[in-house]
Amino acid sequence: MESESPRKTGIDLGFSPEEKKLLHELAYLAIRCRCLGEPMPDIAAGSEKLEKPRGAFVCIHKDGELRGCIGMIEPREPLRDTIRKMAVEAAFKDPRFCAVAPDELDKIDIEISVLTPLELIDDPSEIEIGLHGLYVRRGFHAGLLLPQVAVEHEWDRKQFLDWTCAKAGLPKGAWKEPDVEVYVFSADVF
Repeated sequence: MESESPRKTGIDLGFSPEEKKLLHELAYLAIRCRCLGEPMPDIAAGSEKLEKPRGAFVCIHKDGELRGCIGMIEPREPLRDTIRKMAVEAAFKDPRFCAVAPDELDKIDIEISVLTPLELIDDPSEIEIGLHGLYVRRGFHAGLLLPQVAVEHEWDRKQFLDWTCAKAGLPKGAWKEPDVEVYVFSADVF
């Protein structure tokens, strides 16, 4: 489901159409195998880029509505493994939704966001809507919103910051406090 004039969010990290297709296939296959109780087949990575550790999120949509979204910020393992694991997490462990059922498998769409490293900022004017995602942290409270979220909701910079604070369990406007850290990152969204 595409809007009439979709606005590109994030950045292009140089993944080929074949690499993007393979990551989508890995995500779907991981969800399908888990849902049906089948073993996950071993699929070759296909490229060096997919073996490089990267942070990534997998978001599942059904009928244009979010159905699950979970990711890993820090690059801890090869991207292909992160995508498989986050796909299963998004489909079965996002606490906001019930687990994906077998009869939904042919109705879901998968969106992958491969992240760039986090960058701590001091000046909120550095945030570019459409380019940056946000990660806000104070102590044990942390919240992240992907770059596409601000675009989808047509938020300005302040609204994006406020909603990221809310996601972290902090009051809106907490981003102005000196003990709150604000990070930006971007993502290749496909």
